[in-house]
Amino acid sequence: MTQRKVRVRFAPSPTGALHIGGVRTALYNYLFAKQHGGDLILRIEDTDSQRFVPGAEAYIIEALTWLGIHFDEGVGFGGNYGPYRQSERRDIYKKYVDQLLASGHAYIAFDTPAELEEKRKAIQNFQYDASTRMQMRNSLTLSEDETKALIESGHQYVVRVKIEPNEDIHVNDLIRGEVVINSSILDDKVLYKSADQLPTYHLANIVDDHLMEVSHVIRGEEWLPSAPLHVLLYRYFGWEETMPQFAHLSLLLKPEGNGKLSKRDGDRLGFPVFPLEWHDPKTGDVSSGYRESGYLPEAVVNFLALLGWNPGNDQEVMSMDELIKAFDLRHCSKSGAKFDYEKGKWFNHQYIQKKDNKEIAALFMPILKAHGVDAEPAYVEKVVGMMKDRVSFIKDLWDVASFFFVAPTEYDEKTRKKRWKEDSAAQLTEFIEVLREHEPFDIESTENAAKAWIESKGYHLGNIMNAARLALVGEGKGPHIFDITEALGKEESIRRIQRAIEVLK
Repeated sequence: MTQRKVRVRFAPSPTGALHIGGVRTALYNYLFAKQHGGDLILRIEDTDSQRFVPGAEAYIIEALTWLGIHFDEGVGFGGNYGPYRQSERRDIYKKYVDQLLASGHAYIAFDTPAELEEKRKAIQNFQYDASTRMQMRNSLTLSEDETKALIESGHQYVVRVKIEPNEDIHVNDLIRGEVVINSSILDDKVLYKSADQLPTYHLANIVDDHLMEVSHVIRGEEWLPSAPLHVLLYRYFGWEETMPQFAHLSLLLKPEGNGKLSKRDGDRLGFPVFPLEWHDPKTGDVSSGYRESGYLPEAVVNFLALLGWNPGNDQEVMSMDELIKAFDLRHCSKSGAKFDYEKGKWFNHQYIQKKDNKEIAALFMPILKAHGVDAEPAYVEKVVGMMKDRVSFIKDLWDVASFFFVAPTEYDEKTRKKRWKEDSAAQLTEFIEVLREHEPFDIESTENAAKAWIESKGYHLGNIMNAARLALVGEGKGPHIFDITEALGKEESIRRIQRAIEVLK
């Protein structure tokens, strides 16, 4: 038998912001497709018209584009298997609904919400299945003429799958192995609703995967309970030969305690659970995003890839190309992955270190401008090179490096008491003359000249350097003192030391 081309799909519903767990699902599909030279499809599953949220679809596409997850076909990308929005495929689904009805694998049900609620009250743990369907108002209990009359008179109805009881259904999962579920625990799921003439997820999903020639379905663990029904539907349609291989990913879990990661966890502990900032059009609520919080897309991808999967070695920092090369579904964990948001910050720090200083400087420039600083790109690049190893976010460069751009006007009181001695003013006045007369004003030769002067005078090296740092920075932080003087330049270094002498005496 010829090997099928790998074709996978990411199929979100436009019901709000894309959760970070959904992003990981999209990423794993992308890595799998690229490793096997296959195609990644973006399909929008918008058959639940009640939950549709304006702007959600555009948000999903923008988020995945920012992360470098590129699609080969689908909504916004074109392709030969469209349309790729399920709401635009109504006519396609109706044909398959009729096929299931004709073959006896589905039936029409007229039960109203009130009638169903009455049954739930009367029967504990009620579910619509082989044990209860003959008590309900459907085409199995009504005559053909009664059923036809109800439809023609405009009664709303649903089409339910007819599941026979007590059959073991085998689901072969690439991560979990063989999963066996008895059909008696399944209910007769709704496949189609006459109210909006749209199928539910269960039917649309199967039909689309078949028609779009999807070879593998990689999705979240929460869909595992629906897998037996999907296996049955492939059989009912006679599509067993083209049934995709399933892989159900483990959940992302709360950083602490038990349960699935939620937005509340992020709000409580101060980290995003969405890739981009989300403005809810219904409530007006604004939720933080990884992009706006200062994360680099490469860091988010690397962080997410290792939540529930490992490359089989100790390597942690991996580029997208390295992830594609190493990705193997057999190395995905069956158990949930704790969402270690501190590790996400660590990854961001690593990628800031890996990035070229010029690129980091360009990202830092808008932050400088927001603080009223207009600096030369070359100077910003030099500062970034000295300071980027101290931050996990580019925005934090301002906190650690602002003194390179704005001279101190105040001096940290604690540092002043500890580092500014009685003779500091007199010694720094001499130090100014050493700096003024010295050329070239580079790091090594300026340091050598200063140390020679200190030694010749019998001064304490630490006292001079600590007082000079306070004068140049305003507090006891920053890189090597002569890295600072070289970056600031002779005139600015002297100006700052003179001002500290005047203010601190």
